[in-house]
Amino acid sequence: MLYYLFTYLDKHFDLPGAGLFQFITFRTTLAIIVSLIISLLMGKRLIAFLHKKQVGETIRDLGLEGQSEKKGTPTMGGLIILSAIIIPTLLFAKLTNVYIILMLITTVWMGTIGFIDDYIKVFKKNKEGLAGRFKIVGQVGLGLIIGYTMFFHPSIVVKEKIPASQLASVKTSENTKRTASSYYVAHAQKSTKTNVPFYKNNEFDYAKLLKYFGPGYEDYAFWIFIPIVILIITAVSNGANITDGIDGLATGTSAIIGLALGVLAYVSGNIVFANYLNIMYIPNSGELVVFAGAFLGACIGFLWYNTYPAQVFMGDTGSLAIGGIIASYAIMIRKELLIPLLCGIFLVENLSVIIQVSYFKYTKRKYGEGRRVFKMSPLHHHYQKLGYSEPKIVTRFWIIGILLAVITIVTLKLR
Repeated sequence: MLYYLFTYLDKHFDLPGAGLFQFITFRTTLAIIVSLIISLLMGKRLIAFLHKKQVGETIRDLGLEGQSEKKGTPTMGGLIILSAIIIPTLLFAKLTNVYIILMLITTVWMGTIGFIDDYIKVFKKNKEGLAGRFKIVGQVGLGLIIGYTMFFHPSIVVKEKIPASQLASVKTSENTKRTASSYYVAHAQKSTKTNVPFYKNNEFDYAKLLKYFGPGYEDYAFWIFIPIVILIITAVSNGANITDGIDGLATGTSAIIGLALGVLAYVSGNIVFANYLNIMYIPNSGELVVFAGAFLGACIGFLWYNTYPAQVFMGDTGSLAIGGIIASYAIMIRKELLIPLLCGIFLVENLSVIIQVSYFKYTKRKYGEGRRVFKMSPLHHHYQKLGYSEPKIVTRFWIIGILLAVITIVTLKLR
């Protein structure tokens, strides 16, 4: 909103400083600051309100040290994160940008699913919360929206660099721009290509999975693209949900991921950096950096109250929304195949549960009694059982998350 106001003031009244709102970096900085302020101020008031309404977390007895002290800690703190993301985005981003619209839909959509789940747990006193099938339906619904829009919306295009030797086969236009002695940026085009780490050309086209169907297979690429989008959104949102098991772990890890995604969005949406790194240029995607700033500020601000010992838990309201945001964001900047690396913490937490459950069922069927690979899953509980304190586990997971984020960014040049 403020972007349009200051653009108008700059154009018609030449207001000093109004032109700064044209710069993504300036608006991103404001988004970080405002989201921090909102989360810090709102957090204090919301925690007091939740205490008053006795909206406390129901803790299952897992035999973990310090677990009993968490009983009654306010939950549904994800409302702080959602507010601190949405308000700065509405204030500082271009609201006509299709990527921003999709991210706002993702935030509200997944936040609503998580809120319903928390509401059932807290107010209806049902520990199971929202039935798993309804969560899956919600995640699939979001995947359909994101996938369909990414594939069919005319504003979602890419520009790729092509060798000068191939220029003769490319119809030049006013949109074709020379950027180097041997490379050109082609005209905007619809594409199902994405970035692949550690690969020479650094790109993969989903449509090629259907090439055995013969000529024109590209027209049917949505049959493979949309299911992949659904799978990624479902997996990452569940991974974030599972990771939110000890104080500050999911929030801090998400902040690190959000910062890395912001960097990736900036270089993908900036033609100079895209050319330098030899990656596809995604017009208009640079606006997502403003959203990433709001997301980063919201997570850091929430950490003020969520670090050990936590004064509030985000609940599914926050964790499902965070996972959905990260997945959708990565898909929009065509870096979703980097998720296993960038979101490595979420991945191993997810895998630890899958391995534990699968091995337990297998050994129970084969030997008559279930056996375990880990002392407890998800993985963070395994380390708690080994005697590590919560702050030590969280800090070490954060360090690993930072390392993974750095490696993820480095993959843009490492092929």
